Amino acid sequence: MKKRLLSCITALVLGTMILGGCTAKDSPSSAVQSGEAQVAEDKKEESKSEETKKGGVKVSIVGSTTVAEPMEKLAEKYKELGNTDNLEIQGVGSSAGIKAAIDGSADIGMSSRELKDEEKEGVVETVIAYDGIAVVVHPSNGISDLTKAQVKDIFEGKITNWKEVGGIDKDIVVVTREAGSGTRGAFEEILKLLDENKASTIVETAVVGEGTGAIMAAVASKEASIGYVSEGYLNDTVKPLSIDGVKPEVEAIKAGQYTISRPLILITKSDLKPEAQAVIDFILGDEGQKIMAEKYIPVKN
Repeated sequence: MKKRLLSCITALVLGTMILGGCTAKDSPSSAVQSGEAQVAEDKKEESKSEETKKGGVKVSIVGSTTVAEPMEKLAEKYKELGNTDNLEIQGVGSSAGIKAAIDGSADIGMSSRELKDEEKEGVVETVIAYDGIAVVVHPSNGISDLTKAQVKDIFEGKITNWKEVGGIDKDIVVVTREAGSGTRGAFEEILKLLDENKASTIVETAVVGEGTGAIMAAVASKEASIGYVSEGYLNDTVKPLSIDGVKPEVEAIKAGQYTISRPLILITKSDLKPEAQAVIDFILGDEGQKIMAEKYIPVKN
C-alpha cells in the first residue's frame, strides 16, 4: 500500500515539473504573436523608407518674406530637376528666421538684412543676391528726388509736410514695415533710424504694413504717403524716388551708386545636413542665380 502511494506521489511531482517547464514564452501561440509583431514592425520600417524615397529628407527654410518669394520659385525648379520635393518654406520675417537657424528649429534661415554682432556667433552666412530698397510715393506726387538726409528726417517725423521738400502743402503719411521685417531692419540701419539703444526712431504715427504687398497697397491708396519696398517688387502702382540724384536701378545698385541697398542672406549652422547644403549649392549655381536675377542682383553673373 505504501509502495503504491509513493508511486502516485512521484508521478504527480514529475507531471507538475513537466507542465511547469512549458512556459508562455515557449508556447506555440506566443511564437506566432511574436512573429506577427516582427512582420508589422518590418512593414512599418519599409513604409518609412518608401516615404523617405518619395519625398526626401525634409529641409526647413524659415525667415525673410522678401527672400521667401524667390525661394518658392527656387524650390519649384529644384523639384523639376529631380531633387527632393520635401522643402518647407515659411516667410515669417528675418529676425525670426535668424533665430530659427541659431536654435536649430530650421535648417536654413533667410534674412534680408545684415546680421547683428550678437546673431553671428556659431552660424554661417551665405549671400545669395543683393537688393536695393526703393523709397516710394503715390504716382501723383510731384517730388521725384530726395536726399538721404531728407528721407531720414521724413521717417523720423522731423519733416511733416511735402511743401518742406518742394512739394504740395499736404501732411506726409509715413508707411513702414512691421518690427522684425528684414526690409525695415536694413532700411533703419542704412539711414541710421536707430538710437544708441538700437530702438527705432521711425515716427510713432507711421502706418505699419505687414509685408511688401501691404506697403505697396497703402502707398498706392494714399496720395500723401511715402514708404519703402524691395526694388525687385516695383510696379506702376507706386513711384520710386531717386536718392541724391540716383534712381534705384540694378546697374546703379551694382555699382554702389544707389546707397540704400542690402544683401539677401541664408543662415545655417556649420554642421549643416547634406540635403540642406545641396539646396544652397543649387541656389548659388547657374539655375538658382538665374532665378534670383529675375528680381534681384545675383552674386554670380
